[in-house]
Amino acid sequence: MHRKEKKYPTDPLILRHMGYLRNELNRSPLTAEAYAGDVELFGAFLAKDPMEESPHGRKWPKLRAAETNDVRRFIGDLMGRREYQARAVRRKIGALRSFYKFLQIESIRPDNPAALVALPKLGRTLPTVLPEHAVVSLLRTSPAWKEEWLKLRDRAIMELLYASGVRRAEVASINVLDIDLRLRQIRVRGKGSKQRDVIINHATAEAIQRYLDVRPPANDGALFIGWKRRRLSPRHIWEIFRRIYRLSGLKGKASPHTLRHSFATHLSERGVDLFTIQQLLGHESSATTQLYAHVSMAHKRKEYDRAHPRDREMER
Repeated sequence: MHRKEKKYPTDPLILRHMGYLRNELNRSPLTAEAYAGDVELFGAFLAKDPMEESPHGRKWPKLRAAETNDVRRFIGDLMGRREYQARAVRRKIGALRSFYKFLQIESIRPDNPAALVALPKLGRTLPTVLPEHAVVSLLRTSPAWKEEWLKLRDRAIMELLYASGVRRAEVASINVLDIDLRLRQIRVRGKGSKQRDVIINHATAEAIQRYLDVRPPANDGALFIGWKRRRLSPRHIWEIFRRIYRLSGLKGKASPHTLRHSFATHLSERGVDLFTIQQLLGHESSATTQLYAHVSMAHKRKEYDRAHPRDREMER
């Protein structure tokens, strides 16, 4: 089974907006690509296109004349789906606001139909974390490919997500020259194109080496490539995770970011200090790390029972 290879936008307005983001606002290529995908998804919604989950490579003439009610209906549709959480929907609204602001600047239309659409509130909820035994089960699940090199590629991706806590966009950005398997170290490009070095475990280094041993020759320097020998996109990484998660039989919702949450939480529960976790995750603020590295109630109870002197005194 072959997955469709990534296609770039062909709608001229979306391409011009991408150029505006990159050249005038100095946004990263990943941000420009993500915004383009969000705008295309809206275009597919307006066209009532059944292929709206993979809209790249199409033209969307209804984008130019969209109204505020169209945006509201689109957001309502997204909020009704399980895979779109409030944070993801907020980004899509931001992408549409940016797109239509660009059309205003270019005098293509006088208003911004996304400007008055309210952002969904972000609940102060703890992130979803998989218990260690569930992660082990997930990493033991064999990817559903006939070609051996694709199986080894997907296994290496899954191991890397949990070993380092990297984001899916960071996984997609890794080049072969960025890895040092002897030192078990990889250079990744995070938000704002900032670089950092992450550490991987022996299992991940071995998984990457096994993949590299059978990786087909490619002109693309990307570490992880598709069956057409081109770099995988962040969306591809998400699809790989989703397929393997389904095969694993684990219940509940999860995403590549769930492994990032799990990575940070499991390190915290095993005594790694929050500053180290902050550096590994690439957070500028320790307050953000506090959310990722929350400690499970079961672990708190275990440590409490071990340390508090009162019950021990009563046992004497």
